[in-house]
Amino acid sequence: MPDRAPQPVDRQLPTEEARDLVALVRDIVQREIAPHAAEQEDAGRFPREIFSLLSESGLLGLPYDSAFGGGDQPYEVYLQVLEELAAARLTVGLGVSVHSLACHGLAGYGTKQQQADHLPAMLGGGLLGAYCLSEPSSGSDAASLRTRAVRDGDDWVITGTKAWITHGGVADFYTVLARTGAEGSRGITAFLVPGDAEGLTPAAPEKKMGMKGSPTAQLHFDGVRVPDSRRIGEEGQGFAIALSALDSGRLGIAACAVGVAQAALDEAVAYATGRQQFGRPIADFQGLRFMLADMATQIEAGRALYLSAARLRDAGRPFSKEAAMAKLFCTDAAMKVTTDAVQVLGGYGYTADFPVERLMREAKVLQIVEGTNQIQRMVVARHLAGPETR
Repeated sequence: MPDRAPQPVDRQLPTEEARDLVALVRDIVQREIAPHAAEQEDAGRFPREIFSLLSESGLLGLPYDSAFGGGDQPYEVYLQVLEELAAARLTVGLGVSVHSLACHGLAGYGTKQQQADHLPAMLGGGLLGAYCLSEPSSGSDAASLRTRAVRDGDDWVITGTKAWITHGGVADFYTVLARTGAEGSRGITAFLVPGDAEGLTPAAPEKKMGMKGSPTAQLHFDGVRVPDSRRIGEEGQGFAIALSALDSGRLGIAACAVGVAQAALDEAVAYATGRQQFGRPIADFQGLRFMLADMATQIEAGRALYLSAARLRDAGRPFSKEAAMAKLFCTDAAMKVTTDAVQVLGGYGYTADFPVERLMREAKVLQIVEGTNQIQRMVVARHLAGPETR
């Protein structure tokens, strides 16, 4: 049995334009991303030039309005682009998802003037964004955040610390959630903060087990002054904006997880069909064949689940429960698939000479970011059985 080269995913895309977009992404992946992914991740190098290329190619604002530099693409298409990027390098796929998350507040809740002033540069002008909700003492309990914004004339003065910020220290703008009122979710407001604002200082990037090329850092706000014209939405509306963004962002994480899992399966199939033991390819052995079949089934199920949720979103229907389900299932599947891929490769899978050990380390973070999978289970259960009684 000859070894098998990975075949591109056979995607069901709604338009010829969408097919051209995916072809463009695959070309960029093959030429610019995949050949350097392992080396740059090992070196902890952030590929800013790739994000500039994606912006120039119209790929950083796909789900947003073309009037402001977006791509007018449905989430069904945008998420499949994310999957392609994440399969090549999660730092890039997740980075695009985070950038889209950072644009969501202004695109959905900003005034027409704010959108005209800022969105063209954010969506297609080479800028890179980050999203600032979590803090050292408020992760899953995001409504307990302590970073405060105090009104001073026509400005707001922001003081506090944000944590676990993807692109922290390298982003050109931050969507920041800060407390402007009483305790609880209704006292939170959203702001668009420039990356070079005076008083904004990034800490040293976290030392992580995976995604070493993607900087994750705390951000310290020491009296950062932001004009009221950069307030997004109404005072006290910030938490609702944050939850709306996270519903969409969770679909991005689900798509990235499927991309990572698909990359791991491709490596496992190529190895299993080429590796000879006992005089034949190890893919001939039923125990291993069943592992590959289970891996492929989990990937296809995850892809179908995130696309189903995306189509609900595109149709303007509620999709919060389905987004939580997709994030939960796809990221758990990615962890299982990448772990099995390491097992398929045996000792080689445990070495950095093959990418599956990196993929396994990267899959782990997807079970944590944008709401842990325990939080996703709570979200789904609330939709089924109502809020918890106290």
